[in-house]
Amino acid sequence: MTQADNPAQGAQMQFRGRMAYADYLQLEKVLDAQAPLSTAHDELLFIIQHQTSELWMKLAIHEVRSAILAIRQDQPQPAFKMLTRVARIFEQLNNAWDVLRTMTPSEYTEFRGALGESSGFQSYQYRAIEFLAGNRNTEMLKPHEHRPEVVAELEAILAEPSLYDEALLLLSRRGFDIGRDAHRTDWHETRPVNAQVQAAWRDIYKEPEKHWVLYELAEKLVDFEDYFRRWRFNHVTTVERIIGLKRGTGGTSGVSYLRKMLEVELFPELWKVRTEL
Repeated sequence: MTQADNPAQGAQMQFRGRMAYADYLQLEKVLDAQAPLSTAHDELLFIIQHQTSELWMKLAIHEVRSAILAIRQDQPQPAFKMLTRVARIFEQLNNAWDVLRTMTPSEYTEFRGALGESSGFQSYQYRAIEFLAGNRNTEMLKPHEHRPEVVAELEAILAEPSLYDEALLLLSRRGFDIGRDAHRTDWHETRPVNAQVQAAWRDIYKEPEKHWVLYELAEKLVDFEDYFRRWRFNHVTTVERIIGLKRGTGGTSGVSYLRKMLEVELFPELWKVRTEL
């Protein structure tokens, strides 16, 4: 056998006392974390789809936090890469719905009762992403009240400017008049739409070559929300395909609740300004 015939030639084959692939990734923990509560074939699919989504959301939170810090420090260019990565993470999350949609209503019914009142509605990482981006509906702290440490983490996010708040503060530092958004001190609530912010974005879009960094920041934010909206839409479609108009396991109205979420805008002035251009 030649070296070309043996793909292991030259590779490390002995790992006693060495760092191996499974050790580095702690695969025993990861692959041991699936514990179906029924004998239904499709429950493993359901668990893995949601667990992997949570892992991707963990990375999205890491990237959004880093983007916020970069913008706060007047270094928006590194944030562009981070926001691009967040958009691609949501593209990955969108693809995951395609796998889940291979499960039929009959197959889901076989194990739905085992879920109890657990629901994706209760994902605190999803809530963190919304809060970090700028959708700050404090009513959504309630599903997490049984976990004081989670509420504390979410409250810490609400105590500081969101990604969009930091983008607007950057506009102000670069000389744009954004009115009341330049002087906010309470970050807990979702901010109302501001005509002066919309006017600032309009000026940036009308002269992109003059305001290229802010123009690119605007497009990175829109790209992020574009993929985020697609994720929400695919969520609605998947739920309707599998359970129709039944109530969700977490007590929400199911599809009708999710449809309302499609109307929520993370960066409203960036979408509204397009009508004026």
